[in-house]
Amino acid sequence: MARVYNFSAGPAVLPEEVLKEAAAEMLDYQGSGQSVMEMSHRSKVYDNIIKEAEADLRDLMKIPDNYKVLFLQGGASQFFAEVPMNLMKNKKAAYIITGQWAKKAYKEAQIYGDAVAVASSEDKTFSYIPDCSDLDIPEDADYVYICENNTIYGTKFKTLPNTKGHILVADVSSCFLSEPIDVTKYGVVYGGVQKNIGPAGVVIAIIREDLITDDVLPGTPTLLKWKTQADNDSLYNTPPCYNIYICGKVFKWIKKMGGLDAMKAHNEKKAKILYDFLDESKMFKGTVVKEDRSLMNVPFVTGDKELDAKFVEEAGKAGFVNLKGHRTVGGMRASIYNAMPIEGVEKLVEFMRAFEKENTKND
Repeated sequence: MARVYNFSAGPAVLPEEVLKEAAAEMLDYQGSGQSVMEMSHRSKVYDNIIKEAEADLRDLMKIPDNYKVLFLQGGASQFFAEVPMNLMKNKKAAYIITGQWAKKAYKEAQIYGDAVAVASSEDKTFSYIPDCSDLDIPEDADYVYICENNTIYGTKFKTLPNTKGHILVADVSSCFLSEPIDVTKYGVVYGGVQKNIGPAGVVIAIIREDLITDDVLPGTPTLLKWKTQADNDSLYNTPPCYNIYICGKVFKWIKKMGGLDAMKAHNEKKAKILYDFLDESKMFKGTVVKEDRSLMNVPFVTGDKELDAKFVEEAGKAGFVNLKGHRTVGGMRASIYNAMPIEGVEKLVEFMRAFEKENTKND
């Protein structure tokens, strides 16, 4: 069977050449006579894999030397707890609520201290990013938290919030490596890899070294202390070895494609094709205010639930899969991460045009 165009929000599409390389190395990684799946994480050969992955990521993102890169388990959802456990010295933090994941992180932080919502876009189903230029941030807040790209709702911070000197913590799960970022503007940048980088099971955290200390909340498990992981180069316990190996291959693929500037141009081109069609279509409508639109996740609706369902079903049969929107928004969502080729978006738009024509009653 031919490969489908996979618009899943995560686990998501991976570069085909990465999958082929991994397949070729499945039984014998570079003459070692074993698969990476079978390899000891303490072995010299695996040590090279994880170190090279980190070096390539540092190169891609221009990560300064005073930031640690950690490859961790538990995904972003576990990290919701790790952030307050490791950073809540004053037991106070400011959260900007722009979607389900920011809301979940905020609720998790409330277990550990006084988490304050300083801005929210819930009043309009998270269809925009609130103005964050002059927020009422408590002076003793340990950090300000954002989810930079909102997978479910298709919004993206185009300007980082004014944190008034406080540490910025950002969940970048669904926009990781989609464009260049200035790491120095953040205290912590982290994300689950299953959208833009690799298979589910890894969270990559980039943490400024001065934030990695023994001064954590009482009761923080040893494994969830960033210092434990940093002191052991992500090898305190067995990491998700195979998934990190795939991430490393994706970093090399991005470098080969021209790096993050090239990725941004590629992603802007794809998104423009889809958004331009949505703006001209009489049937399909985007759900996000134009200035806050994500390059990665594009939610859209017809305004008729039965028609939405028909579209999703027929699109699936035509080889465009995982287009059903999240239950809180309804309709459809096309996630067009780095590995989605431009032709996938062009063919989707072609299919949408034909569907609109066939399902529009002539007056």
